[in-house]
Amino acid sequence: MSVSIEIENISKSFGKKQVLNGIHLSIEEGNLYGFIGPSGAGKTTLVKMIVGMDKPDSGSIKVLNKQMPNLEILKDIGYMAQSDALYTTLTGKENLTFFASLYKLNKAEMKYRISYAAGLVNLTDELNKKVSAYSGGMKRRLSLAIALIQNPKILILDEPTVGIDPELKIGIWNELLRLKNEEGKTIIVTTHVMEEAQKCDYIAMVRDGRILTRGTPDELKTLYHASTFDEVFLHAGRMET
Repeated sequence: MSVSIEIENISKSFGKKQVLNGIHLSIEEGNLYGFIGPSGAGKTTLVKMIVGMDKPDSGSIKVLNKQMPNLEILKDIGYMAQSDALYTTLTGKENLTFFASLYKLNKAEMKYRISYAAGLVNLTDELNKKVSAYSGGMKRRLSLAIALIQNPKILILDEPTVGIDPELKIGIWNELLRLKNEEGKTIIVTTHVMEEAQKCDYIAMVRDGRILTRGTPDELKTLYHASTFDEVFLHAGRMET
């Protein structure tokens, strides 16, 4: 299996605050990889660098064998930010159409992708409403639909289920697992919800800009003699200290 993302010893500071410190990680194609940890751990900074929105102070990141940042690779990456970046004066459909138009999709493909993405996040009946009238949860769902609009090889989702009701959350996770299993997509999810982390193939636990530990869910539970991920995180933190 080929490597989709290669992170080599990256570090990053903002002013005097170091937010990432010596991160080294390989993510293989077709895996669902979770970055878990508390707010401020460095998860968002890390995924922004993978997308190419920011550069590390040292180290390097390759996505699909290309050094990042790289504009050519963006068509292959679907990114959902933690903060919604939507055009609130436009309707949901107009937002989806605009973002779809950034990629070389023919009319039939664009129509299908908009219908698929809206249906996945249960927004089909709300597409003609202006985004300014959307609730916070609806905006998150639209942001996820936009991340999927061009059928990317890699999906990077920063806290994708925050503010989304439990039933739809289950549906979204089922679709992420289908995209991984049936279409071979590489998916990165950041979360602080431990039960979501257990759905991932591999997990990296991040705290204070460092990876405390990583492995499959079962490996980590065995390693730390834990029955839950909360226990794994607590044990890993104590050992690091």
